Amino acid sequence: MSTYLADKAEDLTVEGPSARFTYRRLGPQGGVPLVLLNRFRGTIDWWDPEFLDYLAADHDVILFDNVGVGYTDGEPRDSLEGFAEGAVEFIEALGLTHVDLLGWSLGGIVAQRVALRRPELVRKLIVAGSGPAGWVPGAPDFSEKVLGIMAKPDADLEDMLFLFYPETEAARASGLQHFDHVSTRLAVGGPPASEAAAQGMLAAAGALLSAPFEQVKAELEAIKHPVLYANGLEDVMIPAHNSYVAVQHLDNATLVLYSGAGHAFLFQYARVFTRQVADFLAA
Repeated sequence: MSTYLADKAEDLTVEGPSARFTYRRLGPQGGVPLVLLNRFRGTIDWWDPEFLDYLAADHDVILFDNVGVGYTDGEPRDSLEGFAEGAVEFIEALGLTHVDLLGWSLGGIVAQRVALRRPELVRKLIVAGSGPAGWVPGAPDFSEKVLGIMAKPDADLEDMLFLFYPETEAARASGLQHFDHVSTRLAVGGPPASEAAAQGMLAAAGALLSAPFEQVKAELEAIKHPVLYANGLEDVMIPAHNSYVAVQHLDNATLVLYSGAGHAFLFQYARVFTRQVADFLAA
């Protein structure tokens, strides 16, 4: 098993208006920190340490659990506004006045809402395996298998592999490697996302699907920050189609798609993607 610096990062806490937030901070401090926003049912233990080590080689990287999720106490949120509010509370509790945001999956939608709510707080956005905050014309519906796994409180390894990686030999090998990477933190037995927190995330996601595209389009057009959108071409959770549509309505966006990859492309192509992120943040 490889050794990663991210696995040695200590748990830190900071008091916010709604919760005592738990977070980890990696890399050289100084400049604009990069704050990570996590996926559905994700906690700080689920970030791949190889991915984090690459990111933190040259950046001040901060990962945290939102209100009521994982290590952070408080009442779980059940709306996009609630998750965005929690993220802003955390950033301000650390005394930060300017950050970059990298959001994966649900976290990508939250990151965009933070940029809309508090544009002066955000410098640049990276939206990974995600999409705009609402229904996208032409997007395929969730399959019954995907919906069934998302609703399960005890999804197993095969379930997770199906959601995050294409059903090819190479992608499956990458998926198994990812789950091996996160096993060090998970073996310690930290708190998972509770079922109450998961249900709140599901409620927020369900509400987004009813948002008309005219509203979605207007929100995208209101984001004036530089945005890097990235996805796997075979994402069964949030299709690459959504990313393609989103960048057409953003003022300053770049789109990167990875072939042979799905929802967890950022771990499957960790070195390549983190270089892309570094170039984007430095530009």
